[in-house]
Amino acid sequence: MESLRSGGLAIVIGATGGIGEAMVEALQQTGAFAKVTAFSRASEPDIDLIDEQTIIRAAAAVRETGHDLRLVFDATGFLHGCGFKPEKTLSAITPAHMAHAFAVNAMGPALLMKHFLPLLAKDGKSVFATLSAKVGSIGDNALGGWYSYRASKAALNQFVHSAAIELARKRPEALCVALHPGTVDTGLSSGFAKNGLMVRTPGETAGLLLGVLDQLIPSQSGGFFDYRGEALPW
Repeated sequence: MESLRSGGLAIVIGATGGIGEAMVEALQQTGAFAKVTAFSRASEPDIDLIDEQTIIRAAAAVRETGHDLRLVFDATGFLHGCGFKPEKTLSAITPAHMAHAFAVNAMGPALLMKHFLPLLAKDGKSVFATLSAKVGSIGDNALGGWYSYRASKAALNQFVHSAAIELARKRPEALCVALHPGTVDTGLSSGFAKNGLMVRTPGETAGLLLGVLDQLIPSQSGGFFDYRGEALPW
């Protein structure tokens, strides 16, 4: 992470997931940060995306470190589980599935932006990055289906874009971006990787995403990028 001033703080939210755990390790290996803090529902303090009070407590703990917050990486996300799986048709959608998907994929990250964007370093480049998904692109959608996941990730992209506009007023060198990690060998994508599709390890993915974040400049804040650094359509 050569583009960030050394000696600051990096935090990873969703650090017990495949990408989150790999990101913590990758950040530690860079040697660019004074501290790398891992947050999850099992950490102390914990972060549960559907409980804003946990986010408030975690943000207070970050503030108390005294370090400049240089990087926030949100590795959370929901595709299947809790009795839900991606809907192939409109007849399969349910209020409960949609509510859970939006709570985890859109509202939760929005609350992270609410409480962590104000903590980003005031001088120099800093980054808030959240994992979105290419299937959240309306312009790229040629197959349909996966209603709750697609719609909740599209909502996340809108939160990112709007938050970046507000962020630029107080921290013009900071970025708020959405990232598509590609298909990664994690529990989230288990059972949904098609034959012939390139599947990367969490470690490979973490390295690629850090490379993208290192190359992005403030004028690209609010954007939606894939693991190669290419801008994706909304």
